[in-house]
Amino acid sequence: MNNDKTDYARVVYNDKEIPLTKYPGKLVNFLINKFKLKSGSHLLELGPARGDFIKEFHKKNFNIYGVDISDYAKEYCPEIKFKKADLENEKIPFEDNYFDVVYTKSFIEHFYYPEKIFSEIFRVLKPGGKIITLTPHWKFMLKYFYEDHTHRTPFTAESLDYIQKISGFINIETFNFRQLPIIWRFKFLIIFAELTRVLLPDSLGKKFKWVRFSKEVMLLSKADKP
Repeated sequence: MNNDKTDYARVVYNDKEIPLTKYPGKLVNFLINKFKLKSGSHLLELGPARGDFIKEFHKKNFNIYGVDISDYAKEYCPEIKFKKADLENEKIPFEDNYFDVVYTKSFIEHFYYPEKIFSEIFRVLKPGGKIITLTPHWKFMLKYFYEDHTHRTPFTAESLDYIQKISGFINIETFNFRQLPIIWRFKFLIIFAELTRVLLPDSLGKKFKWVRFSKEVMLLSKADKP
């Protein structure tokens, strides 16, 4: 086991500060239904960290793969076909046209040159394959974005669409997304989330998940490789 204290995944995603929850399973179910992902597909997650989400894809019978600078995911999710790489300086260590889906969450914003990441994702996706991206929405998160010192490149809906277009992707769908499963079921509640974002003080986010995730607006994007 790698106990290096500089391993970001083991430091940030320790069970005490970020315990395991049911949220990864709910998000994975949402993504599968939203984007009609097929069981049995070859799915790569870049930056899986502890492996919370990729493990849930495994439970849904996806063939799961991961690439990260930390190998922590192998401990929580031993089923993963994992390769260790520093994607700031290395290519994705898989062959061309291999994956049906490439998924990233809170990943692309950590790179100075994210266009290299999108180019690599395009390369390893099969024709007809999908890229699914979750990243903080800069227009709503500018007060908080650099509280994480590892954040490098902020994205808006416009910039996320553009970087995917110039990387060769088509059928791009990008929209605001809140990590509140109840809103995914009852869409009218987005009104109350927006009122919460505007009216309630940020300090309440430390006590109430509804407040925190009403204020933490994400971008969710899907695009296809032609």
